[in-house]
Amino acid sequence: MEEEQRNLCKRYGAGFTAPEETYKVGVSDSALRGELPLHGLRHWPESGTTGWFIWACEWSDAPDFFKPLHLYHLVEDCPTVVPFLALPPGWRFMVAPGHEDVWSDSDLLDS
Repeated sequence: MEEEQRNLCKRYGAGFTAPEETYKVGVSDSALRGELPLHGLRHWPESGTTGWFIWACEWSDAPDFFKPLHLYHLVEDCPTVVPFLALPPGWRFMVAPGHEDVWSDSDLLDS
C-alpha cells in the first residue's frame, strides 16, 4: 500500500504525507456504499484527525453528512481511496471508472 501511495504522490509531484492509521477521516455514507465518483480533500490534520474528507457524488452541508471513521477501516470499507491518502494537506482527488484527477488546492490550507 505504501509503495502505491508513494508512486501516486510522485506521479503528481506531491510530497508523501501519510496520515496515522489510527487517526480519523470524515467519510460520507455514499462513499461507504461504493457510489461514484469518489471525491477527497485534505485540510490540515488536527486533534486526532487526518484532515481528509471523503464523499461520493454530490457534497452536502448537512451536519451529519460526514461520519468519523478510523483511517485503517478504509482499507476494507472504501479501498479505492487508499492510494490517495498520502497526498499532503491542500490536495484533492476525484476518481471514477476510467478517470483519475488529482490537484493541489491552496484554499484548503487557509481554513
